[in-house]
Amino acid sequence: MNIGLIIYSQTGNTRSVAEKLKAKLSSSGHSAVIDEIVISGNSPAQPGKFELKIVPDHGSYDSVIFGSPVQAFSLNPVMKAYMEKLPVLTGKKVGIFVTKQLPLLQAGGTGAIAHMKKACEAKGANVVGTEIVVWSEKKRDKTLKQCVENLSKLF
Repeated sequence: MNIGLIIYSQTGNTRSVAEKLKAKLSSSGHSAVIDEIVISGNSPAQPGKFELKIVPDHGSYDSVIFGSPVQAFSLNPVMKAYMEKLPVLTGKKVGIFVTKQLPLLQAGGTGAIAHMKKACEAKGANVVGTEIVVWSEKKRDKTLKQCVENLSKLF
């Protein structure tokens, strides 16, 4: 299966998860490609103060995994902007993951996942799994490994 990992990574944490997912999917016989959203403007991105320079097209992938950081207790504005422009995903299996710093339940992870899931389902996708990796937790390595295992076995 040809799987696109479409991500936005602000600090490298989301990219790190995507690289581990790519390696796991590839070792399972899939073709996996990291396709990164690129912006012009300052980081951290603020709504209205950046432009999407590279907007990955999911059309060549059989399935897609979207990854994004949480920013200010919400989905990162870059991924929000990308999701608003998302073309039809009819029939595609989709996985979603977010990375965040704060371990608190109300720190935006579930809201960011819900936003991405709703956007994907509105475009006809079959969202098959979601994961959250909390970067500041002592058990981060375990959570990261679970994220990779859980998402990779869905495809």
